[in-house]
Amino acid sequence: MAKEAQNACARPCDVARAAIAAAVFGLALLCPIPGWGQSQSASQPPKPDSAQTSKHKLGPLDISGSWRVRVEGWDWFEGNSGQNSYVFPHSLLRVAIGQESERLDWQVEAAQDAILLLPRNAAVAAPQGQLGPGGTYYAANGNGRNNVNAFVKQAYVQINHLGQGRLKLGRFEYFDGTELKPKDATLAALVQTRIAQRLIGNFGFSAVQRSYDGAQFHYALGKGDVTVFGARTTRGVYQIDGMGELDVDVYYGALTLPTGTEHSAGELRLFGLGYIDHRTTVLKTDNRSQKDRAADQGEIQIGTYGGDYLHVFNTGTSGKFDFFVWGAVQTGAWGRLTQRAGAFVGEFGWQPPVKTLKPWLSAGYSYGSGDGNSSDSVHGTFFQVLPTPRLYARTPFYNMENNEDFYGSLNLRPHSKLALRSELHALRLSSRNDLWYLGGGAFQPKTFGYTGRPSGGNRSLANVWDISADYQTTRAFSVGVYYGHVWGKAVMASIYPKDPNGQFAYVETNLRF
Repeated sequence: MAKEAQNACARPCDVARAAIAAAVFGLALLCPIPGWGQSQSASQPPKPDSAQTSKHKLGPLDISGSWRVRVEGWDWFEGNSGQNSYVFPHSLLRVAIGQESERLDWQVEAAQDAILLLPRNAAVAAPQGQLGPGGTYYAANGNGRNNVNAFVKQAYVQINHLGQGRLKLGRFEYFDGTELKPKDATLAALVQTRIAQRLIGNFGFSAVQRSYDGAQFHYALGKGDVTVFGARTTRGVYQIDGMGELDVDVYYGALTLPTGTEHSAGELRLFGLGYIDHRTTVLKTDNRSQKDRAADQGEIQIGTYGGDYLHVFNTGTSGKFDFFVWGAVQTGAWGRLTQRAGAFVGEFGWQPPVKTLKPWLSAGYSYGSGDGNSSDSVHGTFFQVLPTPRLYARTPFYNMENNEDFYGSLNLRPHSKLALRSELHALRLSSRNDLWYLGGGAFQPKTFGYTGRPSGGNRSLANVWDISADYQTTRAFSVGVYYGHVWGKAVMASIYPKDPNGQFAYVETNLRF
């Protein structure tokens, strides 16, 4: 009995130790340095009215940087073997140098990443697979426990005043949905936290992140914006080598138009996205047998077409109301199969006129289609391309692929420096004949970028509750803490019979200079 009680306490204790270790590790490395610019925690939704990081002058040059340190504690779902509970730290240092002028801007940014003390036994045979991000980082870096590297994160020039347009060339980050910054603060926050990076992002929560090598053109169309983007994605995300390119192309175009009246504000975006994965020898992740997938060496060539609309109503005495809808359909080729898929998100929110806590409540529904028949010629699973999934899955064990998500959230701001957020999610698979998908897109040459686990003929995936706190200690330094608890349902119980429940906690520090 004593041994059973000790084992029952082990995993929660590991998560608690993660928080303690993170506080010591992060705060010891990063003491607050007043006056070094504006900080914003990566775990906290960006403030729409926050200033950009201060740039420091060195002659004609502008110099800026950031340093993020995080310690993660995972109590992954427990199968019959492997290490599912562990703690590991990682950091990402970024330093940029550049110039801005009326006609031409340029920037070169270097990054140095470190992922340490990874668990050795957190990757086991299917169907359990990699037991959380610790196992993924370990496998992606040649089964190395301690990994350090440096690479060029961004290197671009931007030509301004091309009529009403501007052209960026080189290596840079891109975030779909952020082409036009709304003037209304609530609308801007919705764009950043509920629309942006659903299909294209830098995977900012990961230890290494990603960039894009290509071109981006913005054209001012009255108060609106037309954007065209074409690039190849870089390596990175889970592997420390973020320097090289992948044989993956992405093309994107969007028309964004502001709407609204004196007491309301809105935004309409229409977009099209092309994705081509030339890595024909990489095994695709879908619900076919391994034999059928191995025989399929056709390219993935997918077109995604959709749009979104957001609106905020300022009623005065009743507070603010907001809503948005986002939707997309997909066509093209999934190797030998025909791609036919779609996704939809709808959400409503309310900010009551309470000045002390400034509450913001919202509720929504997210749907990504799944494939109902693994033997036909159609691939019906929505493909999320190259997103930052953690924005919408804060305990990141799922994404929009073959997923239904009924969710609610509460944001509180009891102090100008403190932001609190809590979410509830009820998750199930869209199709019981498809897989439970994880991941956020291609990140290394011989790995597909998404993984899938069998459903066992079930749809119920999990319920999730979480809470986070982000504190801006100075203009340059912030601290974020997070805890999420997962109650696994039938899908997880069929894969992880010992314990389908899980926990995730971290402490993160951010310094911007």
